[in-house]
Amino acid sequence: MSIRKPPLLAFIAEHSNTGKTTLLEKVLPLLVKKGIRTAVIKHTHHDFETDKPGKDSYRLHQAGSRQTMLVSPKRMALVMETPENNDLPDIETLVARLDTEKLDLILAEGFKHEAIPKIEIYRSGVSQNLLCKNDKHIIAVCSDIKPELPANITLLDINKPEDVVAFICKEFNLP
Repeated sequence: MSIRKPPLLAFIAEHSNTGKTTLLEKVLPLLVKKGIRTAVIKHTHHDFETDKPGKDSYRLHQAGSRQTMLVSPKRMALVMETPENNDLPDIETLVARLDTEKLDLILAEGFKHEAIPKIEIYRSGVSQNLLCKNDKHIIAVCSDIKPELPANITLLDINKPEDVVAFICKEFNLP
């Protein structure tokens, strides 16, 4: 039995605060409306907590649980400590933890050094260098201006998330 592997696409930028999350917040509902079952893997440079101090799962985690699973009838989350790993796991390792049989598309935020298809976010006043000039995996640039791009790169308007969704659907043969 083979494991189904949906397309994987990363949204990347040269710097933080370029609007990756904001764009994804606009793109996701449009994908859902089209019936595209989507997962998101978000890279963060910070330690993070998934629960609030004082809650049972937080207390158990703080008490020493290396893996804590939160479960309800409609949601579950798994938090795992990885102190032996000082590097971010590669994207394929993370994708392997998803139930890909129930997905049509996986979007990643970050992971700019991975060899996967990417859309670069390039914002006036924030971005300085176009990453697509040195990354053959960037297939489009999403911007609020019209930067000079290599011929093989599609320019998308960051203020038109419906165009971003249309590009994704065409690129990955989705409905």
